[in-house]
Amino acid sequence: MSENINPLSYCENILIRKRFPTNEITIGILKMGAENPIRVQSMTTVDTLDTAGSVEQSLKLINAGCELIRLTAPSKKEAENLGKIKRILNVQNHFVPLVADIHFTPNAAEIAARLIEKVRVNPGNYADKKKFEEIEYTDETYLSELIRIEEKFTPLVLLCKEKSTAIRIGTNHGSLSDRILSRFGDTPEGMVESAMEFIRICKKHDFNDIVISMKASNTLIMVQAYRLLVATMKMEGMNYPLHLGVTEAGDGEDGRIKSAVGIGTLLEDGLGDTLRVSLTEDPELEIPVAQKLIQKYTKLENNFDLSLIKIEKLPYNPFQYNKHKTIDIEHIGSKNVPVVIADLTSKTELKPANLFAFGYNYAVNLDKYNLSDQAVDFAYLGNLKPNFELPGSLKLISEYHHWKKYYSTVNNIYPIIDLNSISEFSNSSKPFFVRIKAEENDIVILQHYSLAIIVLETEYANKTQLFRNFRINLSKLNILNPVILHIEKNDIDPEMFQLSVSAELGGSLIDGFGDGIWITSNQSDALINSTAFGILQATRTRISKTEYISCPSCGRTLFDLQETTQKIRERTSHLKGIKIGIMGCIVNGPGEMADADYGYVGTGPGKINLYKEKNVMQKNVSEKEAVDALINLIKENGDWIEPKN
Repeated sequence: MSENINPLSYCENILIRKRFPTNEITIGILKMGAENPIRVQSMTTVDTLDTAGSVEQSLKLINAGCELIRLTAPSKKEAENLGKIKRILNVQNHFVPLVADIHFTPNAAEIAARLIEKVRVNPGNYADKKKFEEIEYTDETYLSELIRIEEKFTPLVLLCKEKSTAIRIGTNHGSLSDRILSRFGDTPEGMVESAMEFIRICKKHDFNDIVISMKASNTLIMVQAYRLLVATMKMEGMNYPLHLGVTEAGDGEDGRIKSAVGIGTLLEDGLGDTLRVSLTEDPELEIPVAQKLIQKYTKLENNFDLSLIKIEKLPYNPFQYNKHKTIDIEHIGSKNVPVVIADLTSKTELKPANLFAFGYNYAVNLDKYNLSDQAVDFAYLGNLKPNFELPGSLKLISEYHHWKKYYSTVNNIYPIIDLNSISEFSNSSKPFFVRIKAEENDIVILQHYSLAIIVLETEYANKTQLFRNFRINLSKLNILNPVILHIEKNDIDPEMFQLSVSAELGGSLIDGFGDGIWITSNQSDALINSTAFGILQATRTRISKTEYISCPSCGRTLFDLQETTQKIRERTSHLKGIKIGIMGCIVNGPGEMADADYGYVGTGPGKINLYKEKNVMQKNVSEKEAVDALINLIKENGDWIEPKN
């Protein structure tokens, strides 16, 4: 599919942040799409049959600023109770639209469509079953399947058209049907086609109050799927609003960084009409995070004008991961993982303790450094001169005049210069760093400096577009020098800092551009460092810790997700590179944690199924014993290491 689509067509302009012009839809009192604000939504976590609990949680969401509230409706009983919940909220003068979350049960969807403002259906399980079977189809037999899908979905479409009820067609990477997987594979193409089958049915019946989502826990898959969806819709003359979200993002810092990387990358290109930040936390805590992300893209900013630049061809495919080709200089670039550079210039003097936040713990009694999995690779000294022995694995960067005076004969200390001073290194046999403004056009001189490591930076707000244009220029000139992405961000609010930096770096890294990152900020060293490694983890470009694919909970959840996630994290956080899915129910089970190595899935009250990848290994384990059983499963498969004291 993606081979036949223009790579430039997924947004209005790849160098100018311009909102994709979607059509306006109506959801109760709410207007979405077109020029309306980006809407914020969330989902309740209590049982929908718990009327009082659902109303109470809905009120918390409303008070936090939520504009659309989703509740699970796994059966007809829950769907019927949505009407009661709505009436109670209306009596209290709250008219925020409600959304029924439907899986497997078309009859529940049709009940909900009569009672509330919107129904969410998952194309992967609304008319299909998932048994992880590979099915062979001819064109004729596949067409018959499409006819079956249409017969199943059309009654809901016609009912929603009659009742003025909106529909979200919500594709999830982890719950693609066996039919789609057999035909298209576990790919963004499969996600898009899964949605397009349902979209085309809506269009056939002239029903347009629909919004589309392409959620995944893998930010690369998620971004590529949304881009491909927009390009496909454009090709078929469609422009439906987009609901953005990284599903199963997790909790705390990891959940925020991962959400900002995925959602922010799309917002940078003007995609998105509503969003949910899916955190394994109380749902009302999602709202301020979403609001801060949106705020970043609604305030007036200092953008560099790129409007006169016309791009005829992209040197990479935005629908697939493409590592920007560079050479290896001091283990930066080529096939090396991106490096992390720490900035030490905020210190008045250097002490061993200054390196602790950057992953180097100095043991005084042993006179040696212990390195964590998040130990930085380089440290920028500026004009500082350390008066103690630095760890041998840490390479240093010094301002040129300072380097020339003190370090020109030292192997692991490198100078940094501005581009206008590069001629001083015309005969150098030593690698060096060179600062370049992303808006700088005259970079052809770099063709003559094969030992230069580019530090790309800009004071302008449209960093994603400037970095992208710089990458295109490098490719045109066949300049293969590695590139460090340097961002300075001085936000007062630590959370806003993390969200902003993650959004600004996420898109470049997802598109394979950036051989390292360097974040300068007024925030604490520990926060800067964890953010840098968190961004690389979220973009799957450098793995430094265990990854938890944890759903945000809903009324289907069969155990306390927050408490359980914390228990599992306490036991497994040292397992670098292992991905563990923690799912509240079978709906979000083996499918939603699509690329997890191990899974912990609720199957009934107090009962857990344990998975190795997509295969169930133990069924109906008592919740009291399930965490220990998970650890044993990891050990049995040879992935366990003992934590360091």
